[in-house]
Amino acid sequence: MDGSERMDGAETRLTDLKATAGKILGVDFGDTRTGLAVSDISRFLASGIGYVSPGGIEKTAARVAEIAREQRVSAVVVGLPKNMDGTEGFRAERCREFASLLRAQLGEVPVAMIDERMTTMSASRYLNETNTRGAQRKKVIDTLSAQIILQNALDRLKH
Repeated sequence: MDGSERMDGAETRLTDLKATAGKILGVDFGDTRTGLAVSDISRFLASGIGYVSPGGIEKTAARVAEIAREQRVSAVVVGLPKNMDGTEGFRAERCREFASLLRAQLGEVPVAMIDERMTTMSASRYLNETNTRGAQRKKVIDTLSAQIILQNALDRLKH
């Protein structure tokens, strides 16, 4: 098993991560910047750790895999941008491609995807409330989005 499939051949689901223990890496993949967050070992709290922008989907997957190994995570969650009606468009396809490349890089570390609808809107609302604008906003929005994606995943894993 290469981490991309369960024993029954299905894609790794978020609930499958309950079988793992330890930190989880949250990823908000983007063509320009990819935001990253990591959980504490107890999986209670997500913390943003920055973003990467190595250029290109393959280089980004390689860099994120490197960070996952450095952080010693036991699982990865990648945001899946669905349309409001639940359908998937080009961005979702691109994120699925990224997750597949990441799975190939990470081997046994499971990579699950989670619906990230409203994540960027939540991040934007928070940054508006804190009056974060311009260049500073660009620096933090992807990291904050990854943190929200991961916290949502952690909260779902608790139940």
